[in-house]
Amino acid sequence: MQTPLEISFRNMDVSPAVETRVRERAQRLERFYSGITSCHVFIKAPHESHQSGNLYEVHIEVRVPGSELLVTGKPGNVDAHADVMVAVRDAFDVMERRLKKWKQQRA
Repeated sequence: MQTPLEISFRNMDVSPAVETRVRERAQRLERFYSGITSCHVFIKAPHESHQSGNLYEVHIEVRVPGSELLVTGKPGNVDAHADVMVAVRDAFDVMERRLKKWKQQRA
């Protein structure tokens, strides 16, 4: 990446374990396309006041030449997203598919 990875945590303290996992997955994206110019990851914890539906949201913005690829990590009905690591995994899985598709369309 041309610029350093940016990770933001909202409604939660910085988690070294989550940050490490995000860094690993962001590096993995470069295997699919080495020309990524930047990557921003936003991890939003659920509000403590909710009784149900406390699911993490992970948003990823990847910039590549001429485009920006986005994953808006609204969890929907995925109960597994009550675990932040699962939410991170799922968001990066989606980004990998989008990056592969973008690369194929570009070729």
